[in-house]
Amino acid sequence: MYSIYKKEILSFFNSLIAYIVVGIFLTVLGLYMWVIPDTVFDLAVADMSLLFLVSPYVFLFLIPAITMRSFSEEKKSGTLELLLTRPITEWQLVIGKTLAALTIVVIALVPTLVYFYTIYQLGNPVGNIDAAGVVGAYIGLILLAGVLTAVGTFASSLTDNQIVSFISALFFGWVLLEGIGYLGQLIGGDAGMLISGFGLSFHYSALSKGVLDTYNLVFLLSGILVFMSATRLVIQSRKW
Repeated sequence: MYSIYKKEILSFFNSLIAYIVVGIFLTVLGLYMWVIPDTVFDLAVADMSLLFLVSPYVFLFLIPAITMRSFSEEKKSGTLELLLTRPITEWQLVIGKTLAALTIVVIALVPTLVYFYTIYQLGNPVGNIDAAGVVGAYIGLILLAGVLTAVGTFASSLTDNQIVSFISALFFGWVLLEGIGYLGQLIGGDAGMLISGFGLSFHYSALSKGVLDTYNLVFLLSGILVFMSATRLVIQSRKW
């Protein structure tokens, strides 16, 4: 599994798209935090709520760009069959690729700690920020990224076309993040609330406030496991 993980990390950062994707991600977040109206300065509040509000929507485009080649490229080049003949299980293959993609997302998030330091210094007095809440919100954001990464890897396993993989991952991600919630609002009542509870936004919204509730954590972890299992089934089906 480690060999798969290492190969995916190296192949991603050996391509120009890696730096373009990460650069766009940080630029968009930076614009929303410091330039576009209703910035941290406009709100005059020492917190990072803007980052945790905008990041999921940037992830909808960032993560499919990272995962679109995970299995699509292997299938197109014919190397997937070669991988499956090696002494690794389908689970190891799926975990290695998914974990590598998630690692890249986390690497893209690391520079945003500069924003935390800046806001920490801008607080009145200095350090007037809920650091524990920020840590909790980062954990929620990484788990959300984990679900979207598993979705993207699943989409990549369905096709040998990277563009189709990207669009599919974007669509699936939007449905899970916002679509289910919109459907719940349309239905309304108890049934609508029940349906909304299956949307990612419902669970991420609490975590983004730094509230590490077990129910929300388990839901997101379960989402990662479900889509990784679905990817494994797709890969396994090539042996049938």
